[in-house]
Amino acid sequence: MDIFRKIAERKIEEAIERGELDDLPLAGTPITPDPPGVPEELRLAYRLLRNANVLPEELQLKKRMHELKEELSRPGLTAERRAALVRELNAKESQLGFLLERLRAP
Repeated sequence: MDIFRKIAERKIEEAIERGELDDLPLAGTPITPDPPGVPEELRLAYRLLRNANVLPEELQLKKRMHELKEELSRPGLTAERRAALVRELNAKESQLGFLLERLRAP
């Protein structure tokens, strides 16, 4: 496998020298490392999801809960809007609890 890696690296270096990789999207942006603890066999999938700006369901729920809490902290909310936000927040917390429980189950 080492020989294939060397060949690939040489081809990449040659393409860089010819300027063939200058117009790639995200060129020059730093590569973000994989999150710690991600098994080798899942790294590619995580990277693809991250690059497509797709969050796992539990992170989507946490993000929405954070947005709801921020909105609840703003002054001037009507009682009706506040009640709707609290209901949605409670529903998201329940969803997250069920999801995490399901993920922990063997």
